[in-house]
Amino acid sequence: MPDTAGSRTARVDFRATSDPALLESADRGEANLLTYRELYSLWERQQWAVQDLDFTQDRIDWHERIGADERYARMYGLSSFFVGEQRVTAELGPMMRAAPSEDMRIFLSTQIADEARHVAFFDRFYSEVGVLHADGLDERLAETSEHLNPEFGVLFDELLKRRVDRLAVEPEDLEALVEAVTIYHMVIEGMLALTGQHFIIDYNEREGTLPAFVEGFTNVARDEHRHVAFGARFLRELAREDPRHVTAIQRALGEVAPIAEAVLKPKWAPDDDAVELFGVTIAETRAFALKALERRMKVIGLVAAA
Repeated sequence: MPDTAGSRTARVDFRATSDPALLESADRGEANLLTYRELYSLWERQQWAVQDLDFTQDRIDWHERIGADERYARMYGLSSFFVGEQRVTAELGPMMRAAPSEDMRIFLSTQIADEARHVAFFDRFYSEVGVLHADGLDERLAETSEHLNPEFGVLFDELLKRRVDRLAVEPEDLEALVEAVTIYHMVIEGMLALTGQHFIIDYNEREGTLPAFVEGFTNVARDEHRHVAFGARFLRELAREDPRHVTAIQRALGEVAPIAEAVLKPKWAPDDDAVELFGVTIAETRAFALKALERRMKVIGLVAAA
């Protein structure tokens, strides 16, 4: 990982998840991944409550310290998370039901609860800080969606949804589940979400803005690392069981890669990798995301270790 905000990637509670992207040993293809039951126990220990956050200072910062142009620029990242959390909350049900073991299903049930809490977190932030004019969760989701680029819709509403819809009618289709976990846990959460969280949190900490958002979003990121650790274990097990699952992982990554890369860039950004967002260039953001994916793929066994 890059050194930016290294103290965060070194956090004990983050590393406790066993997400390979946080472990230097993953460069050698080595990681002591938690079992599904251990991940469930960790979920119990890492609880947090949206209602405990106080957004009073965040409202002052948003309206008095952050200018209109910067608020608009920040909206792409915020909107991607708010809408993304809502989308994946809906898609997880068929994936949970299709999981081949009870331990997997128990953990994925906790992930559904996590994603719903993340939606509640963003909804409360938007509402209490006054980010939008809309009233009500559905209305805020609709208004904030205007900031997303077309590739976001392709990723969630086509590529992921097609696999999930398949699982809804054929839950025994293990290859479809492997592809869904690859897209969801490795790409959407592992590459896109955790990369965005890393730089958004770092930027706000350096600027001294939105303290309650930073606190809550850090908790969201810790949840995501736990989810990705599940995905890494699941895909490593399935890849070792059957070469068809290796092909399924590769197929999903090949299809989703160009779309995921486009999602990293806001629709207002020019076609220039030197453009900065949250204090880092698009090129630096992409490098961070790809390094994280590489470490996870080495531990899963799809990329040769150093």
